[in-house]
Amino acid sequence: MRGTRLHTAAMNASDSLLADFVEREFANQCDFLAALVKTPSDNPPGDCAPHAALAATLLTRMGFEVEEHPVPQADVQAAGMRSITNLIVRERFAPVGPCIALNAHGDAVPPGEGWTQDPYGATVLEDPEQGATMYGRGVAVSKSDIATYVFALAALRDLGTHGYRLRGSIELHLTHDEENGGMLGPRWLLARGLSRADYAICAGFPYAVTSAHNGCLQLEVIVHGRQAHAASPESGADALAAATTILQGIYDSRRHLRERRSTIRGISYPTLVVGLIAGGTNINVVPDRVAFRIDRRIIPAESLERAESQLRSLIERAATRHGEVRVEIRRTLAAQPLIRLAGAQRLTAALKRHGERFFGVPIAEHGVPLYTDARHYAAAGIPTVLYGAGPRTLGEAHGHAADERLRLDDLKRATCTMACALAELLS
Repeated sequence: MRGTRLHTAAMNASDSLLADFVEREFANQCDFLAALVKTPSDNPPGDCAPHAALAATLLTRMGFEVEEHPVPQADVQAAGMRSITNLIVRERFAPVGPCIALNAHGDAVPPGEGWTQDPYGATVLEDPEQGATMYGRGVAVSKSDIATYVFALAALRDLGTHGYRLRGSIELHLTHDEENGGMLGPRWLLARGLSRADYAICAGFPYAVTSAHNGCLQLEVIVHGRQAHAASPESGADALAAATTILQGIYDSRRHLRERRSTIRGISYPTLVVGLIAGGTNINVVPDRVAFRIDRRIIPAESLERAESQLRSLIERAATRHGEVRVEIRRTLAAQPLIRLAGAQRLTAALKRHGERFFGVPIAEHGVPLYTDARHYAAAGIPTVLYGAGPRTLGEAHGHAADERLRLDDLKRATCTMACALAELLS
């Protein structure tokens, strides 16, 4: 048995049964997770249907009924991906009671360089400080959350064999486009009425419950000028010179953003980055076109629409200093912040209470500066928080970096926490 054995003496009878189930099934859970990691689901390129097919097979072997919802190919291609299949598992314990959706994504960023372990090997190494640790792309973000939710649900199902009765239902939503923004994952499922959950818990980390996160606005700015030979540049309209003025205005605005402090623990202030830029045709030609892309993070206290309006105005004002150029501004992403809705505190309280018991440390409530698929559930009016397996931070997990890793004890304890919290919420 890999990992540290749990102590269940101080628990009530049902929680002890749930923890015992997780303990017994832990080797199978590790094998389940390893199978997911060994199946590439890099996004891009976003050919994720094979990963969904594997997950569906594994779930079926465990006795779950799996609904497969392939996204139409035209929509997939328009999103710049190759294939998407979303999965739903519905476990109904009683016709009366809340429905809680558990969402984790199976797609992952490409491995990149610098790995010391096979990114698709699911290698387990014994670390003298961290204990047994699994390595692989997506092992922490967020294939471990899939394993956590699946085996927590299996534990709840097993609880019924001991005479315990729960109310309501659990839905697993296993989606495959989080790295593209979740528009064809959770949002697609909700827009089609495939789920009408009362609460949602989405992929996160176990040492804190995330109840808020930043939003994100991404704009593409194209500055159109007019070509001219470098020997007579005055006959042209220099798009790069205009872009330089615009960029300076954008960078100057960042000091004002730092003054907008968030009151949510874990979130500081809005940020703004120009991450891509391209333009020009040749070294001896006045550039007639320069394009760049902006990433503006939106703190929960802000309005995304107001932030966009202010940024557009800044760009347009700066461009007027170069009379013959034309500026085109195109929104490429608008992700609203996650804010805590009424009812979310019920999820937070249960997760904190059981997490503190299994992890032996205080479990905080906080916000994060990232944006996630959780926002789609909140936008549908569903109280939503983030909680899952892994270390304290994305950095500790090496998420989106080489040698992504998961301490297996964290997987076990997070699964126990989820099972017991869900049992409380459905009792």
